[in-house]
Amino acid sequence: MQLKDYYSLLEIKPSATADEVKKAFRRLAHQYHPDKKNNNPYASTQFAEIKEAYEVLINPVKKEHYLQQRWYAQSTGKNIKHQTVTPVNVLKQVLALDRYVSRIDMHRIDHRGLFAHIQDILPESTIDILNSFNEQDVNKDIILITLKSSRMLPFRMIFSVAKRLQRLSHNETTAKKMGQFLRHQRQMHKWEQRKTWIVLILVLLICLGIFFLSQK
Repeated sequence: MQLKDYYSLLEIKPSATADEVKKAFRRLAHQYHPDKKNNNPYASTQFAEIKEAYEVLINPVKKEHYLQQRWYAQSTGKNIKHQTVTPVNVLKQVLALDRYVSRIDMHRIDHRGLFAHIQDILPESTIDILNSFNEQDVNKDIILITLKSSRMLPFRMIFSVAKRLQRLSHNETTAKKMGQFLRHQRQMHKWEQRKTWIVLILVLLICLGIFFLSQK
């Protein structure tokens, strides 16, 4: 899972003291508390992110663990996530993933890496947040684009991605397209398995033919 930038969420510097963390949380909590926003899902999501950041940075043990993760992520060049989880932000991530996959050589693709990246974009917590927004049209795009991006994976991984996406609220049309995609990928998977055996049998027949001809 991508590491969140808790300091950006609380709009403070990494050198902030415990008192500064508390003041920042109180200010932002007052601004985004669901009760003040009529339970607006965007405000609720932002409040949850702020609360999570505060609970980590105010706890010495959790903060130390987070700082170690943050240092490691920065030292390895990994991105530290600071965007709030919203339908639009998740859609932007899956569109970027699709553009990346479209440029990959299918014979050199890192299946495990791609599968892990899809899981990073759409963990169960993100699925739950997207469902709270209930934006069907955006969910449809997220589902179909993610499935398209997974097409180069082995079928067992594609099936796992599809199972996760089934938890995302969608309509009957989207469900039908998901079913069609899975059936096509299953057929492709079966053909690839058969093709391997066909090639092996042909090679064996050619070898036997060469052997018998050499005996004459």
